[in-house]
Amino acid sequence: MRAIQCLAYGDPEALKLAELPDPVAGPGEVVIRVEATGLGFVDGLQVRGAYQVKTPLPFVPGNEVAGTVVALGAGAPAALLGKRVLAMAGKGGLAEKAAIAAAACAVLPDNVESAAAASALINYCTALYGFEDCGRLRAGESVLVLGASGGVGMAAIDVAKSLGAFVVAAASSAERRAACLARGADVAVDYTAPDWRRALEAALAGRPLDVVYDPVGGAWSETAFRCLAPGGRHLVVGFASGEIAKLPLNLALLKRASLVGVDWGGHVRADAAAGAELTQRLIDRMAKGRIAPRPDSTYPLAAAPDVMAALLTRGNIGKPVILPQN
Repeated sequence: MRAIQCLAYGDPEALKLAELPDPVAGPGEVVIRVEATGLGFVDGLQVRGAYQVKTPLPFVPGNEVAGTVVALGAGAPAALLGKRVLAMAGKGGLAEKAAIAAAACAVLPDNVESAAAASALINYCTALYGFEDCGRLRAGESVLVLGASGGVGMAAIDVAKSLGAFVVAAASSAERRAACLARGADVAVDYTAPDWRRALEAALAGRPLDVVYDPVGGAWSETAFRCLAPGGRHLVVGFASGEIAKLPLNLALLKRASLVGVDWGGHVRADAAAGAELTQRLIDRMAKGRIAPRPDSTYPLAAAPDVMAALLTRGNIGKPVILPQN
C-alpha cells in the first residue's frame, strides 16, 4: 500500500511517500480502507517530534481517519466488518489502509460523508467539549473566536452558532474574515490591527463578551481577556502563535472571570468513555444537521507533506483533508 512515512523527526517536507506492506489487524483491532484523513497542527508537531507525547520512529502520521472496515482482528466485533467508521487513530492515517483499535471506531450514518467526518473529529470535539463542558455556553451569549479562519476556529464558529451564540471571528486578512463570515460568524474583526480592541467593541455593539475561544495565545490573549465581561470565561485551547500568554491574574479577580483549560486530548486519555461519548455527540449532531463540518480543501496522498508544512506556518484557511485513495 502507499503511505506517507516519517523516518526522522523534522520538517514535514522530509516525509516520504513509500510502498509499505498492508497492515494486519492485531487482537482487538480492525483494518480500515482509509477514505479520508483530516490534518491539523498536531500532526505537524508529531512529525517534528515537538508534540507532548513523542511517536516512536518510524511511523505513518495521521490521526483523524474515516473509512470502511475491511478486516477484523481476534476479538474485534463482527458487526464492524463492512461498516464506515470514524476513528482517532493516533497514527497511521496517511495511508491507503490502517490498523486501528476497534474500540476507537464509531460507525458513521449514511448521511455523513467520510471527508466531512474526518475533517471534524479533533476540532469539533474540542469545540463541543470547550463550549458545552468547560465554558457552559448559553444561547444568546457572545463569543470571540481568535484565529477563527483556521480549522480549529472554523469548527468553533459552527459549534458556537449551533448553540445559539453571537459569534465574533478574529482573523488576519480580508480573505480570512470573509471565509469566517461564510462559515456563519456574525461579524469579523482584524485582530492584527493596533486598535483591534476598539473594532471588537464596535462589533459587539453593546453586547457583553461572555466567552473567548483562544487557540492562539501570545499578546492576543491578554487583550481578549481584558475585553471579557464580568463573569466571562476565557477558554485556553492552544498556542498556535508559538507564544504562551502571561496574564495578569488581577484581571480575573476584578472581572470575576474564569480562565479554563480545554484539553480534549487529555480529557480523552483520562477517561476513554468520555471520549467515546464526545465522538458520538459529534456524529449525532452531524447526522441531524445541527452542525455542518466540511473539509475546506482536499488533496491526494502525495500532497500531504506540503499541506502539513502549510499548517505549521498557519498558511491554510480552514481544515484540509487528505484522500489517501487518490
